[in-house]
Amino acid sequence: MIDMKYIFQLGIICSVSLAGELLHTLLPFPVPASVYGLVLMFLLLCTGLVKLSWIEETADYFLLIMPLLFIEPSVRLMTSVELIRGSVLSLLALCMVSWAVVIVVTGRVTQAVIRQRKKREAMRSAKEE
Repeated sequence: MIDMKYIFQLGIICSVSLAGELLHTLLPFPVPASVYGLVLMFLLLCTGLVKLSWIEETADYFLLIMPLLFIEPSVRLMTSVELIRGSVLSLLALCMVSWAVVIVVTGRVTQAVIRQRKKREAMRSAKEE
């Protein structure tokens, strides 16, 4: 029998997903509903309105089965080879450019977070003295 805690955890995750869908419908921005849901979940976890322990086990399960979710798009991509054949080089170039942008942005954000953390630690140690 299914434990009630898993239903509770799934309910929280589905509620946040539904809120992301509603935001996508209501707001005029070209942002996918899943992104709204992820940002909303992040904010809820950061503010403490949702505790990690409330959703952790179900979220871990979803991460465990996530590769299964990519089977259908992969098969669809393999059956669309004829459509892609003429633009392989441009797609490859686009992938390389986007990969480089992601690497640079990730590096910059990481550096900013590290600098901010060092500033906070320096301010704390200065206050303690």
